[in-house]
Amino acid sequence: MSSPRSAERTRVELAEFLRSRRERLSPEEVGLPSGGRRRTPGLRREEVAALAGVGLSWYTWLEQGRDISVSAAFLDNLSRALKLDAAERRHLFLLAHQRLPAEPGRTWCTVPVLIHRLMDDLPLRPSYVLNLRWDVLAWNGAADRVFGFSALPADRRNLLWMLFTSPAMRELFKPWDKQALQILSSFRRDFVRATQAPDIAALIKELERASPDFRAWWRRQDINGPCQGIRHLQIEGVGHVVLEHTTLTIDEDRHLRLVYYAVKDASPHSHAFEQWLQQEPTLA
Repeated sequence: MSSPRSAERTRVELAEFLRSRRERLSPEEVGLPSGGRRRTPGLRREEVAALAGVGLSWYTWLEQGRDISVSAAFLDNLSRALKLDAAERRHLFLLAHQRLPAEPGRTWCTVPVLIHRLMDDLPLRPSYVLNLRWDVLAWNGAADRVFGFSALPADRRNLLWMLFTSPAMRELFKPWDKQALQILSSFRRDFVRATQAPDIAALIKELERASPDFRAWWRRQDINGPCQGIRHLQIEGVGHVVLEHTTLTIDEDRHLRLVYYAVKDASPHSHAFEQWLQQEPTLA
């Protein structure tokens, strides 16, 4: 629980933030007539209050840093009235509610060129990029060697689909059932952020039809912690490889994450695995 002094300081910061956002906007930017010369820059308080759908007195109290409660719906209206971007909207919610706003999940996006370059600079570290639906959007050569992403059509490069429908993935993950259940419970944390997204709903329905294991485990409602830890893979020609993995957020607004694997130093096959990654793959 925040102290009275810290709460008062937060209200002052909220007041200053709102005033600065209001003063940077012109009436024309929000569809209002300029109304001639103005003594101060930006919008008037009564204009912001009208755009946000609240009374002038109530908005004035908020901008004066008074101790009043605000709803998430109002903060969303205020964000639109002040034309806040995604980062500014999150800042507003943190100041007013001490928590981040609920954000609609995005499943379509483009991976920045710099992230491709980053992964290419990690030839011995399997890495790939996931969106909120867990589609594999980009990967490096090491990840392709391990998981075989490039051999799949684009609409099947989805980590969950591969995990629950591909015999090769069942052979790769050893033990498969324990690790698949853990991965699925990690996915549920992302699913809840985009339950209304049609493409995620379609993926779940398709997996329930295609995999009895997925159907049974999905209904268990298990939720796992952070996407990091240990993976056990059985790689043909190498043997049992123990890999550490973690997930790095690379674009919060678009829900893009980089998944990074590194062979565990104590693994008896660590050197053999890295040698295998540097070999040319054998053509089938």
